[in-house]
Amino acid sequence: MIVDCAVYEDGKRRPGELRLADACEAGREPGCFVWIGLHHPTAEEFDAVREEFELHELAVEDAVKAHQRPKLEVFDDTVLIVMKTARYVDPEEVVEFAELQLIVGDGFIISVRHGEASALAQVRHQLEHQPELLRCGPIAVVYAVADRVVDDYAPVMDGIEVDIEQVEEDVFREDRSANPAERIYRLKREVIEFSRAASALNEALVPLVKGTAPHAHPDTTEYFRDVADHLARVVGRLDGAKDLLTDTLSANLAQISVRQNDDMRTISAWAAVIAVPTLLAGVWGMNFRNMPELSWDIGYPFALGTIVLAAFLVHRRLKSAGWL
Repeated sequence: MIVDCAVYEDGKRRPGELRLADACEAGREPGCFVWIGLHHPTAEEFDAVREEFELHELAVEDAVKAHQRPKLEVFDDTVLIVMKTARYVDPEEVVEFAELQLIVGDGFIISVRHGEASALAQVRHQLEHQPELLRCGPIAVVYAVADRVVDDYAPVMDGIEVDIEQVEEDVFREDRSANPAERIYRLKREVIEFSRAASALNEALVPLVKGTAPHAHPDTTEYFRDVADHLARVVGRLDGAKDLLTDTLSANLAQISVRQNDDMRTISAWAAVIAVPTLLAGVWGMNFRNMPELSWDIGYPFALGTIVLAAFLVHRRLKSAGWL
């Protein structure tokens, strides 16, 4: 679906509607460029765009198929930029990714959204209030979109870090009822996938930061540096989250080992306590002739008292040693 199709002249949106058939010609006018927004385009819609702007077949193939890693690729005089948007579904503790693709050429930019990607209507509206930036051409749109994508990473990291803190509390809670290992693994998997997307986007921004990408504008390099700086912070937080989850998992395993050792020690201690009366009762239960208790009126009370006393002394010794 074609969401919007507009021509920008001297940093301002030209009034009126722009037909797709007239878009290429309008973008070739001095000081003008065209921005076409597509959302889940059909094959027919994208074929019409491809024919209008004579797009490279490989760029079209990547844009239609989606499921690409974040990257920046150059096809002749056309640049394809792929970005991954992210949002955090807190109840499920899952990072949902979508895809934004920007095809930049001489006098035009085509944005293609796949999945529940960040809506660009607000980005377009905000950018239309920055005529000085829009005068830089299509590369200004690339900056605005990249800035929005990276800004949306921050709340995702906030949600992940809150859940990591909860997992830490679960690991060191004395009366925990369940093992948080599965939750730790799931969080770590989400962090790793998020880290791959953010790191790849960080690499894709390098030509834009240096101003070496086709259709780059010298006045936008400082803007891209700002985006790259924000993204570097996200990557740093992701690295910290991965390390913290690894340490949390190790601590959880250590806690389990300690609890298992405590349980085994307690079981062994009770086995030792029970072994004492068992041994004594076994000896007195052999019924040999001339056993002392057979000819002694208090023999059996004495034997029972000895068993209880011996068991009590063993129990007290093991308890003082911390085994019970």
